[in-house]
Amino acid sequence: MASPTVQRIAQQNDRCRRCDPSVPAMRFLTAGIIELLKRNSVDGDEIVRIVSEFNVFTEDNDPHGEHDFGTFEYLGETCFWKIDAYDNDYAMGSDDPTDLSRTKRVLTVMLAEEW
Repeated sequence: MASPTVQRIAQQNDRCRRCDPSVPAMRFLTAGIIELLKRNSVDGDEIVRIVSEFNVFTEDNDPHGEHDFGTFEYLGETCFWKIDAYDNDYAMGSDDPTDLSRTKRVLTVMLAEEW
């Protein structure tokens, strides 16, 4: 069973993926994802939905229990999403990712080949 700290980080990361405004975050689609969307004449709404609804966390893709990484297939491509926790200046990693007053998250969605 995960510690209370890890459980809180996982809950905050889940809220970040669901675009909950109470979790300070920036969200990015990489150039590869944007090109995939353009090539297929689709917008990013479906990717946002896929990432926000992701719930297949296992020991293989979530060994620390923080719900900070996921993989999915989209338009024939393997895609990843990753959440990183930074200090308020986005200068370095947060020293306490559970403290939303001192932590900002970055959610990046990318093609697997961009990793």
